[in-house]
Amino acid sequence: MTKFDRSRENPLALKTPPGTSDFTMHLDAKDGLPILVCTVGKTVLHYDARCIEDLHAMLKAHGDWMELGGADEQKPAKENSVEAWGRSDTNPIRGWYGLKKGLRGRFGVYIPPLMEALGLCELEHQAKNNRIRAI
Repeated sequence: MTKFDRSRENPLALKTPPGTSDFTMHLDAKDGLPILVCTVGKTVLHYDARCIEDLHAMLKAHGDWMELGGADEQKPAKENSVEAWGRSDTNPIRGWYGLKKGLRGRFGVYIPPLMEALGLCELEHQAKNNRIRAI
């Protein structure tokens, strides 16, 4: 697994791709499995930690830029985007990487900045329609 070992006591401070919102990310465990804990203000989201390696592998295979397409769980994801892949029944876990019902979306907003910080991707930082590609 990609080396990400930030704890609750020492989370990684990140910004959304446009740079408009701050959030933190740390590693924890739930039911014995590693999860990413994303804290945005008072909102706490959980993602299956396998998403880092799985998304990197998918982007490598894709071989080009891909739109992020971040969207809340209740909204449809833009086709052929990172968000759509993060909830697709064709990804490696066959469904949502987000783990908290009602807060499973926004995968395309919060996971790419973590991957950039880990040196796994290039990420655009425009006001809208940002894209990602694997390194």
